[in-house]
Amino acid sequence: MEIAVVGIGAVVSIVALVGCILPIVPGPPLAFLPVLLLFLVGGTALISPALLLALAVLVVGATVADHVLPPAAAHRAGAGRPGILGSVLGMIIGLVFFPPFGLVIGAFLGAFVGELLFHRQNRTPLRAALGVLRGSLLATLIKLATAAVTVFVFARGAIQLLW
Repeated sequence: MEIAVVGIGAVVSIVALVGCILPIVPGPPLAFLPVLLLFLVGGTALISPALLLALAVLVVGATVADHVLPPAAAHRAGAGRPGILGSVLGMIIGLVFFPPFGLVIGAFLGAFVGELLFHRQNRTPLRAALGVLRGSLLATLIKLATAAVTVFVFARGAIQLLW
């Protein structure tokens, strides 16, 4: 049973790390699942309840940041709704046609084009597009760091479980 838990947890951890970059997969919450599973199987000998709670808080914080930072940074940089929607559309198009770098480039270009075409009052569409890009990159880095810490805790616990 332990080998199955570690194997499933390892696969889910890899998917979670990839999910930090892809906007479709919730990376940090997915990375938390193997740790929770390991806690349920191995108990407090592998993962303390305090560590589990700290990771849960970290995961919730990263998830909230992922939803709040990009629009907040875009708004602060002067982007309007067209720029923000353009960045999301650009991310999806970029991800489909030019993975994985199309995600970042698509967000930037989508915000820029959205501001140029539909938010003509904005005199600095480049600044707005850079704001969207900055917020998206910061949120991605926070998600990656959170998932990396969570995967590390899982790996450490998995090694203890198997040895």
